[in-house]
Formats: sequence, C-alpha cells, structure tokens
Amino acid sequence: MKSSVFINLIFLLLHKQKTKYISIFILATLTIFLLSTVIFIKSSLQNEILKTLESHNDFIIQREFGGRIFDIENQLEDKLRNIYGVKNITKRVYGRYKFLSEDVYFTIIGVDFSNLNKELKNLGLQNISKDEMIVGFEVDNLLKKYKYTNYYDFFLPNKEIKKVKIAKVLEKESNIISSDIIILDINLARDILGINRDFSTNIAFDVPNELERANIKQKLQRLDLDLNIIQKEDILKKYETIFNYKGGVFLILYLVVLFAFIMILYQRYSQVSINERKQIAIFKAIGYSVRDIIKIKMSENFVVAFVSYLFGVLLAYFFVFILNAPILKNIFIDFSNIKNDFILYPYIEFSTFVTLFLFFIVLFLSSVLIPVWKISAINPYESLRW
Repeated sequence: MKSSVFINLIFLLLHKQKTKYISIFILATLTIFLLSTVIFIKSSLQNEILKTLESHNDFIIQREFGGRIFDIENQLEDKLRNIYGVKNITKRVYGRYKFLSEDVYFTIIGVDFSNLNKELKNLGLQNISKDEMIVGFEVDNLLKKYKYTNYYDFFLPNKEIKKVKIAKVLEKESNIISSDIIILDINLARDILGINRDFSTNIAFDVPNELERANIKQKLQRLDLDLNIIQKEDILKKYETIFNYKGGVFLILYLVVLFAFIMILYQRYSQVSINERKQIAIFKAIGYSVRDIIKIKMSENFVVAFVSYLFGVLLAYFFVFILNAPILKNIFIDFSNIKNDFILYPYIEFSTFVTLFLFFIVLFLSSVLIPVWKISAINPYESLRW
C-alpha cells in the first residue's frame, strides 16, 4: 500500500469514527495537561531556587546547643581567618519582625554592606546607606497599604522608634524566596532584633578548593563542638527533599494516568462497536491480513495519542508560563505568612517529557493492540452477522 493512500485511509477512518475518538482525545489531553502542569511548575521552581543557591557561600556556621540555635560570637571570625583556604568570611543577622497592623512577620536580614557577595551586589546593595533598606515586593505592597511609601518606623526592643528609609524594592520576578524579606545593614538589623553587637546569627564563608572542604569542616568541629556547620550541598539536599515530598502530588497524578488508561483499556475490550467489528471483517474479506489490520488500527490511535500529547503539553505550557499557573503553583510553594505571588519562568527538562511521551504512547497503544488482534482473528463472515 502506497504511503499516501495509507495516510488518506487513516484520516478517513478517524473522520468516520470521530465521535468515539473525540472523547478519547479529551480524556487523554486532560491527563497529559495535568501531568505536564506539575512537571513545568516543579522544574521551574527547582531551577530558580537552585540558581539562587549557586551564589550562596560554601559554608554557614551557627551555634547550636540542646537542639536550639544561639547567636554566635563575632570573635570566631578571627579564628576563621587563621584557617588556610577560608575566603569571603561574612557575618549575618536574621530574624522575624512582627507587623502588628496585619499580624504577619517580616524576615529581617542584616548584612555587612562593606563586604557583599556577588548575589547581594546584583541587588544594588553597594549603593545603599546604613540607614536605608531594601524590601521585598509584597512587603512594599503591604507597607503602602498603610501609607508607608518611603519609610517605615521600626519599634526597637528598648521601646524607641527607628525610622528607616526604603531605598529599593525587589522586583516581583525575584519573589520566589524574597516576598517577605527586608535587607538592612547588619548593625541596624541587630538593633531592631535586639541582638548584641558582639554577636551574629551565623557566619558564612567560602572554600574555593573543593578538596579542602572536608578537612576544614573537621578543623571547625574540633575548634568548637557546639558549632553547627552547614554546607551548601546540605541546603540543596533539603530543598530536593521538600520538592520530592511535594512531588507526592505528582505521584498521585501518575496513578490517575494509570487509572485513566486502564479504563480506556477496559472500554476497548468490552465496548468494541458492531460497526468496528464489521469494518475489520470487511478489511479481511478484501484481502487484508491480521498484520495489516493491526497496523491500520495502531496508526489511527497513534495519531490520536500524539495529537493528545501535543495539545496537553502546549495547554500546560500556556497555563503555567503565560497564565502563571493560578492556584496550582502553590502545590510546591505555599504561604502562611505574607502572600507570595511570584512569576514562573520557562524551564523544560526534555528528558522528562520524552519519558512521559513513551510512557503515554505505550499505555495508549497497549489498550488498542489486544482487542484489535482478538477481533481481527475472528472469521470475517461471523463478524458480519453481528
């Protein structure tokens, strides 16, 4: 059979049975849409967070005793400078400040404006004075709601009020992990949070030589047993654990796929129409072999499966990256404090979608192969009497 004739026959059969295939197309497209939506959201969030963490310091040390975190002495910085291989030592302060008007909390981050890493320089912190601050996009919206357009009055632990000017607002595009943050000079942050100026929340540093990292970690542990030493890789693993946990929804959707195609398989077994039986019988009567009939029916369903997959992925892409995945994006990033309205950027793992395509096609065509083979093996005269 010529290829052009074969293709015309396939589309003619699809048109003749369009009512049956439309229902299968809708079900398959919806299934792929749901799966692809979760894949797009998960991949985009993971990529953005991992890119953010790439610029973080290699190590963070904090003091931990009895399962609780305590402030760490600034004197430890001098001891770190004496360890060969340690670079870019940075003291940091962070904590939560309650915004009474809304009963929510701001995350205060104090950094040394004279010793900034690459990420903080990209935020423009080198141009900020020590009496100014940078706020997250949602923090700015909340402050404007209460007429704080250019500054905010912080209540210090000693009951004094500190007026701090808003120098910069982080763009919404960077809002995945910065919606509720306020970045201040480290000493100003200490005053607001009530931390002694001889202490910091943690100290971060880099070890450019990866081979030295394990050795330096051991030196720090011998230096003080109460030190909790966190590597950047440990933070990455924690985020991966969170995404894998949230990915339980993803697993459930895979089960939905299996269930949906089992139902299709059951439908094709038990509800093959009389017209389809007669169609196959006619094919056999005019000389088509069982192999030819299976090839025709498999080609029909491959076209439906391929178009369903394509439509499902394109709809998911539009929903996630154009409409910004309303509601569903909070499967992985939710909020119990300040609203976190962020933008999802396109990031596609092609290997995942190739695997999904193969998984989808195999299940789809498996639901066709056995019933078609059983019908095509029946005597054509017997099928025509039905």
